[in-house]
Amino acid sequence: MNLPPDIEFHEDFRLLIYRPKGLINEAEINRVIGVIEGIETASQQPFNRFSDTSETHEVELNFHYVIQACLHRRLAHKGRAPVKSAILATDSTLIHYARLLVLLTEGSSIKVRVFQDRNEAALVAKPPAANHSG
Repeated sequence: MNLPPDIEFHEDFRLLIYRPKGLINEAEINRVIGVIEGIETASQQPFNRFSDTSETHEVELNFHYVIQACLHRRLAHKGRAPVKSAILATDSTLIHYARLLVLLTEGSSIKVRVFQDRNEAALVAKPPAANHSG
């Protein structure tokens, strides 16, 4: 699959990494959702997600859209194997929207965690074999 430069998919680790820069708006979120859903359709195997939003400097979203996008993902992922999504957010607006995502996906097969510290987020985003100390 041909991915945009800000999205990496490590098939061997079943991990998607998204590193947006600059502006996050509805078009950007729709683009990323499209990539995620494309990989889900093509692979039929679960994969975790890590979003590093530390280089995002502007947010043009609203609560109505974020709720709609979250509910869409929750329904689109229904019946699939559980996945984890770690979000590194340093912008206060993105932190609020990410926390809303945590609430709206609670009880679904998508488990979201929000981090403000890069080191803590990196520990969660490491592939399973890298988390073992032995």
